[in-house]
Amino acid sequence: MLNFYRIVKENLNFNRFEFRETVCLEYTCPIEAEEIGIFSRNDYIVYVLSGKKTYKTLYGEWTLEPGQTLYLKKGAEIIHQYFDDQYCMLGFFLSDELIRETIKELQGNQVLKAGNDSSDFTARPVKESDYLEGYFNSMLTYFRGVNRPPDPILVLKLKELLINLVNCDPVLTSYFIGLTETDRPSLKQIMEKNFCFNLKLEDFAELSHRSLSSFKREFQQLFNESPGKWITRRRVEHAANIIANSNQSVTQIAYETGFEDVSHFSRVFKKITGKSPSEYKKSMIF
Repeated sequence: MLNFYRIVKENLNFNRFEFRETVCLEYTCPIEAEEIGIFSRNDYIVYVLSGKKTYKTLYGEWTLEPGQTLYLKKGAEIIHQYFDDQYCMLGFFLSDELIRETIKELQGNQVLKAGNDSSDFTARPVKESDYLEGYFNSMLTYFRGVNRPPDPILVLKLKELLINLVNCDPVLTSYFIGLTETDRPSLKQIMEKNFCFNLKLEDFAELSHRSLSSFKREFQQLFNESPGKWITRRRVEHAANIIANSNQSVTQIAYETGFEDVSHFSRVFKKITGKSPSEYKKSMIF
């Protein structure tokens, strides 16, 4: 899978600004593949200017068209691209540090209206509003201008975006407040929402904002087994659920659960469940 955050952060060809670990950019997709996997260590916001694209995570999929906005938590997703019209978007890769700083400032000045538990979403559509549309239009002025805005203005603009999100979505507000209560992402939540993607252990460590050695040590303490064994078991459990509740082919299921090789998937599935995928399907019917 492609490290989308790193590509954006290191590619000088994009029209972008960077402040500490937060990156914002105007982005025209240069990748010609119809479907591609990406991941990001930062939460990010997509606002579509033209074209269309579908974002699929473990818990759902969202097709965005011009004027629509999606908030994606740090993690992985499969992107489906359409080529009828050129896809162009504004992207804002928000660091946890900036979110914490903004929310703590708001908490000092007002009571924030939080929603229900926010730990179970991977992506969330943002309701359209005149304020948000005005914000994105104002940012285009900076992206398409000659000079980079000074850091103080850029920070204020990024905080303005977060304040707009707080004012329009109590669930995001609850999630933001949760980020102020810890200094690192929840390792359990990162793993449960991303185990079915074809990520390396180094990628999981990056998503959880830990070094590889810290990730392995904390993982063993939390799950009482190695990351490799846990990931394989969870992928097979997820595959078994798909087999029992859909008519997808073995190839499709193998791909959706993070296996690149179908024969390897079938061997691992049988080793853990005692049945091949086709045998397991039959046992669910009779």
